[in-house]
Order: sequence, then C-alpha cells, then structure tokens
Amino acid sequence: MSDKTSQPDQELTIKQKKILKGLAHPLSPVVKIGKEGITRGVLETIENELLYHELIKVKIGNNSDVVKTEAARIIPEKTGSSLVQLIGKTVILYKANCKKQKDKRIKLP
Repeated sequence: MSDKTSQPDQELTIKQKKILKGLAHPLSPVVKIGKEGITRGVLETIENELLYHELIKVKIGNNSDVVKTEAARIIPEKTGSSLVQLIGKTVILYKANCKKQKDKRIKLP
C-alpha cells in the first residue's frame, strides 16, 4: 500500500455503475471489517483483492464501530478505487487493473 492517498483514474458514469452492480450481485464479500476498524492491514488486503478481482464487496461487521458512510468515503480514497455502491453494510468497490490479461479484465463502456 502506498503512503500517499490514491485517486481513482476516473469517476464512474451511471451506466458503468449499473453494469458493475449487476456483475457484483452474485459476489460474496472478500474482506470483512471487524472491531478493529479500517486498519492498514485491512486497506492492504482490499488493495490486493482489487488487483486480483477488480470488483469486490467489503462487509462491515456487526461488531465494528465503523460508520458505513465513512467507510464508503475513506476506503476508495485510501485505495484509489471507485465506490460503485453502498448497500446496507456492504461496500462495492471497483479498480481497473491494466496489468491483467485483456480477456480477464472487466470491460466498461
């Protein structure tokens, strides 16, 4: 994880978000935020999962004191990803990975 805050390459359009929401629907959360909150380790895990999957769900656990709207603001800011959707206590994030094989990337208009 880089020490400086990363910004997403571009903001997602409504059409792109709609496509990503559809792709995210069957996904299970790959990262869970627990009672420790949004730690450096959690952010590093999110970044690694984004590199591998491009589109992930992050679940805020019931025992966590993290406010979901704050998590939806902080995590994309710190990881350079884009917020696709906040639904309940689940944050859906997207970050394109141009180093992935072309046929395995998520294609957006």
